[in-house]
Amino acid sequence: MRRYTLLLVDLLVIAAATVFALILRDNLEVSVDRIVQIGPYLLLTIVVSAPVLFATGLNRTLWRYSSLGDYLLIGTAVTAIVLIALALGFVLNRLEGVARALPIIQGLLMVCALSAVRVAARLRHAARGRPQSVAPSLSNPPETLLVVGLDAIAELFLRSVEEFAADRVKVAGLLGPAERHRGRLLRRYPVVGVPEELDRVLSELEVHGVSVDRIVITTTFGQLSSTAQDALLHVEKTSSIRLDFFAERIGLVDSASSTDEERAPPNGDARAGALLKAEVEALALRPYFRWKRVIDAAAAALAIVCLAPVALVVGILVMLDAGHPAIFWQQRPGARGWPFRLYKFRTMAAAHDSEGRRLSDAERLSPVGRFLRDTHLDELPQLYNILIGEMSFVGPRPLLPSDQSPAFATRLAVRPGLTGWAQIKGGRELSASDKAALDVWYVRNASLRMDLQIIWGTVRTTWSKDHADAAAIRLAWRGVGDRLAMAQPPRRNLVRSPGSLLKNGSATARAPHASAIQTSTGDSAYR
Repeated sequence: MRRYTLLLVDLLVIAAATVFALILRDNLEVSVDRIVQIGPYLLLTIVVSAPVLFATGLNRTLWRYSSLGDYLLIGTAVTAIVLIALALGFVLNRLEGVARALPIIQGLLMVCALSAVRVAARLRHAARGRPQSVAPSLSNPPETLLVVGLDAIAELFLRSVEEFAADRVKVAGLLGPAERHRGRLLRRYPVVGVPEELDRVLSELEVHGVSVDRIVITTTFGQLSSTAQDALLHVEKTSSIRLDFFAERIGLVDSASSTDEERAPPNGDARAGALLKAEVEALALRPYFRWKRVIDAAAAALAIVCLAPVALVVGILVMLDAGHPAIFWQQRPGARGWPFRLYKFRTMAAAHDSEGRRLSDAERLSPVGRFLRDTHLDELPQLYNILIGEMSFVGPRPLLPSDQSPAFATRLAVRPGLTGWAQIKGGRELSASDKAALDVWYVRNASLRMDLQIIWGTVRTTWSKDHADAAAIRLAWRGVGDRLAMAQPPRRNLVRSPGSLLKNGSATARAPHASAIQTSTGDSAYR
């Protein structure tokens, strides 16, 4: 019954999009006669939509778990609906009263409207399950798990995570018993490989910015092949990843159960962590950032509609140049350190050639990829991140988890941006630490006027060479240095876990103009 309700909602949305397309085509003039005139075409569109939606399975998907794949499927379905309706309309009445531009506007509005209702359902569901306080993400960053098993016990574990630890545990994927299971879903979590290929799976996840903290095995160790057992034991011995046998425990193991010696921060670190935590919470509650979210959502929806043809052309070029898939993703820490998937068009070919030889980044970067980077067209998929609230048009650029220094956790008080203050004050010419200082300065001083200045500066710098603004850098470091001097914690390594703001509640100080934080190469580069 529910699937038919969703189908009815989709049909109503399609009908409304068609009528609104006519109104846009007629320069916002509402005419009953014109609506009646396109009545046959409107009826054909609705009649055609039902079987197409059934065939693509859009009425069977759970809207609250919609993803980029669902929105791409919507584009395919809408294209089929419009083409079939045009063909039938031409046979029926030679498309009388249907302007040539109407189907194009209609198709774009249908894609946006069908996607919008699913995004709204997803955001509503996410808002229900979102923690009410930001404190847990500051002191206890989410733990990333990899699950070995594809059975009833694995499902029980995943249900337990969703019910009891959604704010503390993130499941990166599952390892199934056979290769044929790759790509399938269990409770919306993907099967990313088999246990025998554990090293390769972990390497692929690292490319996407996902660092696994624990491997949960939901089957008995003896049921695994000897190759899988060796792979698991090798990872446990050679890395900090822990093995956890869920079948023996039949319960969720809290990561906080580690020894006090491992978890307890020194006094200096606790003081620094408290200072940063208080500042992050205060900055995140500024009224401007709530209004900014409304502007971002409206502007992103408009930009997606207007730039859809450009994105389509870029996607085709990427497919022809770098191959499938056209879109690359990486996990990055977002607002308050919670991880999200950042999407980009691929600009690099596969890491190995046909003979298995590993290629350098320079060899993998084609002229097409270099052009997309120089013009920033590879960032177009991030409009989707902005639309669903994971990013903003203006804010600190999102880093890989390993590159996010705890000393600059303040930059994570707000949503990361498509562009930012650091990008117009030097961009690639700046060290990572200078960029982080500029980002912190922006978060503390953000305003509508500054955001407009950054957008205009981004337009100018897109076609010109980056030049470091020494005065802006000195001003940023003056404020950052004062705050870090208050804490004075001992030096530590950079955080490793995705979504981490602080390592064990600490904030690592960093001297002004210190050596640059290491950044990744290739598609993950921080620009």
